[in-house]
Amino acid sequence: MKVTMTEILDDLRAADEITRRFERHYWLSSADFYALYQSGQLDDGEHLEDFSMWAAYHEIKQEREADLQALSHARLEQLRAESKDKPLVLDPPEPSLQVTAG
Repeated sequence: MKVTMTEILDDLRAADEITRRFERHYWLSSADFYALYQSGQLDDGEHLEDFSMWAAYHEIKQEREADLQALSHARLEQLRAESKDKPLVLDPPEPSLQVTAG
């Protein structure tokens, strides 16, 4: 499956908006929440649905940030190879990345 930079950025924006809502509601960063969630230190009753959704969007955000970095690094290497020690030109078509469906 190919994913474009636009899709990655759109997914990141959506995941960020949702995780920020949970952070405002529970007054805890997503990273701290996720560590508690992964270690089983949170209640699994009253807030189970919220916590499951928050964890899922936090994971999406982490995966898309990794995808963004991979695509950016690949693009940078391509630009450097094409520039042959000249200034880099940032005006190509949108790149995409082959990712595995998770």
